[in-house]
Amino acid sequence: MPNFRNVLGGLLILSLPIALGGCPAAIVGGLAAAGGAGYTANQERGAGGSVDDFKIKTNIQNAWMKANPLMQTNLTINVYEGRTLLTGTAPTPEFRAQAKEIASQVPGVRTVYDEIEVSPPESAWDSTKDTWITSRVRTELAFNPNVRSVNYTIETANKSVYLIGSARSQAELDIATNAARTTPDVKRVVSYVEVRPGVPVAAKPAPPVANAPSPAAPAAAPATAVEVEKL
Repeated sequence: MPNFRNVLGGLLILSLPIALGGCPAAIVGGLAAAGGAGYTANQERGAGGSVDDFKIKTNIQNAWMKANPLMQTNLTINVYEGRTLLTGTAPTPEFRAQAKEIASQVPGVRTVYDEIEVSPPESAWDSTKDTWITSRVRTELAFNPNVRSVNYTIETANKSVYLIGSARSQAELDIATNAARTTPDVKRVVSYVEVRPGVPVAAKPAPPVANAPSPAAPAAAPATAVEVEKL
């Protein structure tokens, strides 16, 4: 059964073969790219924050390429408000440590969440399964009216689902993590999502220039991961 792509309402829908999960699944892919300015404006970090994070990611990739091209090949970067999640596989502990060190030195990086595994690279089939899991979780969040899915970034590596972003409440975060841990084939769920109630930063009115306060300190990032037990 061949893959096909359609664009519906600004969302990219991808139908995967039955063999991947027992039945066809509608998958929301590339939401940020397909949604354009409206998508980023509705994020907690806003359009400016999204651009800054993209720049950080690009700078890390360039630094990795100069140090060791295998880092570009084997590792994945996700950045949310300067909080940087590294996933993938490393051939040695030294390779992993070097990748983390390089990432931590890039301007704008607030903290590095090192989830790189020292192990052989994933097979093509395992990588495809990870992509399917990520897309399945993203779909669940995108169509849940109680979750502002634009505030979540999802990455799957070796069947472990990593969440990073911001939630409007603990209840919303619980819905998101539950969607991940009940997805078929998921081995574990690790959350780096911070709970930050309120409207998105981009939607807040700017204060009067005469009374403009000093720039607020960055929101506190989770110091450690919250691992959610798989059902």
